[in-house]
Amino acid sequence: MTQMLGFMAAPFAACLVLVGIHAYFGIHVIERRVLFVDLAVAQFAALGAVVGFVNGYHPGELGSTLYSMAFATLAAVLFALTRARDEKLPQEAIIGITFVVASAATILIADRAPEGAEHIKEMLSGSLLWVTWPTVIKDLIIYSAVGLFHWIFRRRFLLITKDPGEAFRRGWNVRWWDFLFYLSFGVIITFSVEIGGVLMVFAYLVIPACIAILLAVGMRTRLILGWVFGVVGSAIGLLASYYLDMPTGPAIVVVLGLMLIAAWLIDKAMGNSHQAVDK
Repeated sequence: MTQMLGFMAAPFAACLVLVGIHAYFGIHVIERRVLFVDLAVAQFAALGAVVGFVNGYHPGELGSTLYSMAFATLAAVLFALTRARDEKLPQEAIIGITFVVASAATILIADRAPEGAEHIKEMLSGSLLWVTWPTVIKDLIIYSAVGLFHWIFRRRFLLITKDPGEAFRRGWNVRWWDFLFYLSFGVIITFSVEIGGVLMVFAYLVIPACIAILLAVGMRTRLILGWVFGVVGSAIGLLASYYLDMPTGPAIVVVLGLMLIAAWLIDKAMGNSHQAVDK
């Protein structure tokens, strides 16, 4: 038992850090109706990592991180520019297309690199089990800085998320604030993918937030519930991974998925009326 706790301490701490920031962004993403944005930004970051790998930078090295950050920033610029007051094409469609194109480009570039297939697998499933304490502390500092930035400008981000029409009416530069939102989001995704991979990052972003939205009303309550369910799901997934000898990231994703099904059944059984987005 002591050996298991010592081995899983750093991965669990990394899960706490990831849940803390992703539950917040997840609520924004769901209410903005841009669910693919996490996958798209994460895939851009993964594409950057693969380009860096082809140029001699291994995952976790500064060069690889800079490549990932550059591609995530490119995604932020693209998604900010495609936001319009009157959309001819839904932004979700554009985000989905960029995800598919970035995924295809990742495969094509990795195919030219030694061990490219293994690198793509690592980008998808991550390397959570081998995370170190310096990495956890580094990411905690970065995520805290992003969280502080969003807290300072919380009223702007929340209004643009909940009522973009009102933000346009007030004369705000919505595209600029969207760029800042997606840029900060890209920073988070860049470092998260290095730890958890694309699949787990998407699960952390969407599933705890979906559970919270099903069961509660109000940003603060939903955020707390998202944290609670994210932490519990992470703990169960880590234990299952250790005792059943399964890949850690996918185990956590499956547990979170089962928790979402349970929350949906509870919501249906109780006739919960909290599915509507609160004003």
